[in-house]
Amino acid sequence: MTTATPDRTVSLRELGPATRGTRPDEVVIAVSPAFAGHFSKTIVEVPHAEVLRQLMAGIEEQGVGARLVRVRDTADLAAIAHIGAKLSGSGISVGILSRGTTMIHQKDLARLSNLELFPQSPLLDPAVFRMIGSNAAQYAKGESPQPVPTRNDQMARPRWQAKAALLHLKEFECIEAGRGPVEVEAVFELTDAG
Repeated sequence: MTTATPDRTVSLRELGPATRGTRPDEVVIAVSPAFAGHFSKTIVEVPHAEVLRQLMAGIEEQGVGARLVRVRDTADLAAIAHIGAKLSGSGISVGILSRGTTMIHQKDLARLSNLELFPQSPLLDPAVFRMIGSNAAQYAKGESPQPVPTRNDQMARPRWQAKAALLHLKEFECIEAGRGPVEVEAVFELTDAG
């Protein structure tokens, strides 16, 4: 007899327009238009609920608070992360696309600059997302952490390129032009996977 294992899902409830934070001990997690909405998993099937849980745990383990913002008018990772950094009380954010591509950004950097970039989304697993959260929190505290160690797979791009392109097109279809970022709350639920 097999028993069903509970699976966690997340929905993002809008709280209102996102404003600049005043807490110097916060990291904004800025998510793309389709994250935990149109899509529920990364390109390699890591549930968005797990991605958020790990990012938030990594941030909170450093004694820093996490705040969630949905950027609705772009699916450009650098723009999402930069907007998040400008809204963050500490000036630090983690930007993330639905497929899992992630970036740690700082408000004083140019939009196309960043503190750390994780472009190979097929190689990002829950443990890496937790380390990303931890590093973002350390930057928020004014520390200089060692960059998150990442794997490199030269075949990841050709193997995942077609799926990534389709996911990116779907993400772009979820853009709401002219709509500002909104603060959101993660609502986690357990479901029966079997």
